[in-house]
Amino acid sequence: MAALVATRLRFIFGDTLSVKNFSQVSRTATFHSNVQFMRVGHENRPLTLTSLGFRSEIETTERTERIQRVVSTDEVSKSKVKVVKSSKVKAVSQRKPLEIEAAPFSAKSFSELGLPSLLIERLEREGFTIPTDVQSAAIPTILKNHDVVVQSYTGSGKTLAYLLPILSEVGPLKKENPVCDRAKKNMDIEAVIVAPSRELGMQIVREVEKLLGPADKKLVQQLVGGANKSRQEEALRKNKPAIVVGTPGRIAEISASGKLHTHGCRYLVLDEVDELLSFNFREDMHRILEHVGRRSSTRQHSSKNPLTRHGERQTIMVSATVPFSVVRAARSWGRDPLLVQARKVAPLDSVSPSGPINLPGSSSTSSSTLNLQTQAAVESLPPALKHYYCTSRLQHKVDMLRRCVHALDAKFVIAFMNYTKQLKDAVFKLEARGMVAAELHGDLGKLARSTTLKKFKNGEVRVLVTNELSARGLDVAECDLVVNLDLPTDSVHYAHRAGRTGRLGRKGSVVNICEEREVFVIKKLQKQLGVPILSCEFAEGKLLVNEEEQS
Repeated sequence: MAALVATRLRFIFGDTLSVKNFSQVSRTATFHSNVQFMRVGHENRPLTLTSLGFRSEIETTERTERIQRVVSTDEVSKSKVKVVKSSKVKAVSQRKPLEIEAAPFSAKSFSELGLPSLLIERLEREGFTIPTDVQSAAIPTILKNHDVVVQSYTGSGKTLAYLLPILSEVGPLKKENPVCDRAKKNMDIEAVIVAPSRELGMQIVREVEKLLGPADKKLVQQLVGGANKSRQEEALRKNKPAIVVGTPGRIAEISASGKLHTHGCRYLVLDEVDELLSFNFREDMHRILEHVGRRSSTRQHSSKNPLTRHGERQTIMVSATVPFSVVRAARSWGRDPLLVQARKVAPLDSVSPSGPINLPGSSSTSSSTLNLQTQAAVESLPPALKHYYCTSRLQHKVDMLRRCVHALDAKFVIAFMNYTKQLKDAVFKLEARGMVAAELHGDLGKLARSTTLKKFKNGEVRVLVTNELSARGLDVAECDLVVNLDLPTDSVHYAHRAGRTGRLGRKGSVVNICEEREVFVIKKLQKQLGVPILSCEFAEGKLLVNEEEQS
């Protein structure tokens, strides 16, 4: 048999086969010949040294040297050596476990979180003294340069949870760092914050301006749709902002024109990331992700240690809900991202979607998706809310809203309707009964929207009538009542509407005004969300809860 193998090898390789290699082949071929010939016959490929499982002296020497460099014979016992019965060798690198330092989940002051003294002074001036749970977990984690997904219920302080670490490194309130100061000379924009709506974008800008103060508020620039693009481009050129906040379409548009340079950006924040994943933003988000913080390819992946990645983009994703679509996107866009929740920080790889994962086309796919959406809605609900519903005829709903406001003595009320054309009529009816109201929707210009929001926050407008547009990003901490004049389409939209009240631990109420035939929708929402929605009525200026529902 050995002679047969030798003859075949000479036929293939000619006289180039050395005597030393031939003797090695001859000694081993008898043992392996039956198995290897069976493999060759089965796979129907030509007979070579590789197919017989042999390596050349060079390959054997190199492989031995690699093993000796990585593992010493004292560290690995013979029992742990595993023989791989394959002619193909794959180099598999084992992933190192991510080290997560314990975060002060119940910090009593912002000074415990490692923020600079100037920034803490500004926070105290604005009335912020004690961080929320999600801020206590997120701020130290972001300061350690980890990519994160920040998830907490609506109104829990997620905006400051990512703004404070950024302002600790960017702008006049930052820590003194000679390395960052030298790098800043070559960087125009250091942070890009993307929001799905103009309202949320403008709200973020106002938060940054309050902390920076009047003298430095030009360091933040808003790039939102509906505003004059030429003026925004001129402001970019003139003010040279360090932080840009905007909507995907406008950021991508100005970036494509070459007037927004973000390749050296250090921070990319995606606020309400679950909304940014929608189909409408796909092309704009693709451009943003490809350009923001993407320097030359030689500098990418230069260091896998997040503590030393000062020259690379840090991606921060924020949302009240984290469905599996967000988990999948975070794994693609971030580098070993962490999931940050109130009192919890964990690797995102440890997160698994609730419910079974079904193949496309299976009968239970829709129910699995519904389970994920319902779980996301429950997570986003503020904990200190009370939920009610009352029945009314369609033509009497606005009057029921007026009675509801008086019964609860609410001062800041947001009323939701499903169609923009209905808003003006509702405002007219409220004002006819002596209640100051205003409408807010996407068809209004930027100035009109800003003026309306300012009047509402100042208490000049008691009832703000709006549509689904403002369910996200409308941050009025004083809002004490949300009324659904039209029921939302599902539990997710209900949760985002309800999240406009009960912010930062305050108490709040949600009242649903529906027709008798819509009560089954309320029962369905109650079951999905796992919260009691009590039947009530308004009489003699008071809210009366149905005794059967209360028991």
